Amino acid sequence: MPFVEMTLPVLQFPPELLLQAQGVRVAFFDVDGVLTDGGLYISEAGETLKRFNTLDGHGLKLLQKAGITPAVITGRDSAPLRLRLQALGIEHAVFGTEDKRPAAEQMLAHLGLDWTQAAAMGDDWPDLPVMRRCALACAPANAHVEVRHVAQYTTQARGGEGAAREFCDLLLVASGRYAALLAGYTL
Repeated sequence: MPFVEMTLPVLQFPPELLLQAQGVRVAFFDVDGVLTDGGLYISEAGETLKRFNTLDGHGLKLLQKAGITPAVITGRDSAPLRLRLQALGIEHAVFGTEDKRPAAEQMLAHLGLDWTQAAAMGDDWPDLPVMRRCALACAPANAHVEVRHVAQYTTQARGGEGAAREFCDLLLVASGRYAALLAGYTL
C-alpha cells in the first residue's frame, strides 16, 4: 500500500453549525441509545450487559485532550457502564435519573460553566430538557422523532454505532483542535 501524506482533514461541517459549537466546554451524553445501541442484554441471572463502540470511546478521550469535558447523565445504572466510564477517564456522571436537567445544572455549577458553554446528545424524551437549554443539541440517526426535531445536528450514524464520535468530531472541529489532534496520528 502506498504512503499517503495527509495534510488537511477531510471532515467538514457547515459553518453555522461550527459557530454554534464554538464555545462548548462541556458535552452531556445520554447512554442507552447514544453510547450504546439502546438494546439491553439481560442474562438469566438478571445481569445487564451493554455493548459500547470503540469509536465513541476514542472520541470521548479526544474531547478531554481538547479541554472539553465529557459528562454522562443517564436514567440507568450498571456495573458495566461504570467500568466503561472509568476506563475512559470520565469523571462527571450521574446515574439513575430521569430528571436530567437538575443533574446538568449541578454539573454546570460545579464546573463554573453555563448553558451557553454546553452541548448535549440524547435520543429520547428524558433528554429533551437538557438538549433544549444547551448551545448545541445533537441526536443519533435513530433517535425519537421529537428529539431529532429539537437537535441542530443529527448524526449519520446510529446510537452505539459511532454517533457519539460524530458529535465529538463536530465539537473538536469547532474548537479548532481537530487538525492538531489528527496530525498526532499521521506522523
